[in-house]
Amino acid sequence: MARPNIEPVVWRAPRAGKPPRTPNLPPLTVRPVDGKGTEDVLVDTEGRVITGVEDGRILRIADGRVDVIADTGGRPLGIEWFPDGRLLVCDADRGLLLVSAGDVEVLVPAGPNLRVCNNAAVAADGTIYFTNSTDRFDLEFWKADLLEHAGTGQLLRRDPDGTVHTLLRGLHFANGVALAPDGSSVVVAETGEYCLRRVWLTGDRQGHSDVLADNLPAFPDNTSTGSDGLLWIAMASPRDPVVDLLLRTPPVLRKLVWRVPERLHPREKRVVWVRAIDFATGAVAHDFFGTTPGFHMVTGVREHGGRVHLGSLEGRAVASFDLP
Repeated sequence: MARPNIEPVVWRAPRAGKPPRTPNLPPLTVRPVDGKGTEDVLVDTEGRVITGVEDGRILRIADGRVDVIADTGGRPLGIEWFPDGRLLVCDADRGLLLVSAGDVEVLVPAGPNLRVCNNAAVAADGTIYFTNSTDRFDLEFWKADLLEHAGTGQLLRRDPDGTVHTLLRGLHFANGVALAPDGSSVVVAETGEYCLRRVWLTGDRQGHSDVLADNLPAFPDNTSTGSDGLLWIAMASPRDPVVDLLLRTPPVLRKLVWRVPERLHPREKRVVWVRAIDFATGAVAHDFFGTTPGFHMVTGVREHGGRVHLGSLEGRAVASFDLP
């Protein structure tokens, strides 16, 4: 597919924070799968890991086995449990889906109002909070959205009756979504602004939004609410000073950079990084950073019973580690 044109917007990024001074990533268990792009991970009641890969298959991994349990016919990204036990899948090609073995129900179709359905969180009553990362580019060209920095992403809500509402507009590559354990707020990751925004769902601040965490030292990707009640963040790659510099240069320079061959573009760093913060204060509870052979670029994270599971947009594996 021909590379689309970009219309860059000048933005001055805040000074980046630092990763942990000493690598502190616990030993990883890496489980290869037959497919690329295990972008998100989910865990069932038996501790088996579920992920989607770029050819549309939904895989279940356990005890050295990898089983195909469904196929969306598109490109699955975020995966969550729906209250009735089906899988809620954000599919970049097809939209917001409910999936079970042999059956795919489209809740919100991909189209002009849902260009890249990316990640979601589900309330107990079936209300779904989900992201449209960008109105400008297909998933294949996600880097174009970061380089353009126009801010066309959205946080959306689908009510149980099927009505869809827009909660936030103007997001810079809207990505991970997580609900506070008490249902008081929903948090969305803005990958292009290195921050997490929060929308209050109850109380005196209902309907208002604020910033829960800003100036993150990495590109935040998918998020999830852990069984420990913390907000877990996949830190896909440390921030790149070259990218931050480009974002504040004249638009014509970024247009030229976008035209050079892909192999010459800035690349993600080959690290594994996840962070967990408090939903109320944004205080950091865990910050694990390091490297391991055969796995990098964490885009999905799920804490379940003291074990942390990881997925990767670029990987052909899932990984996990035990909390110290």
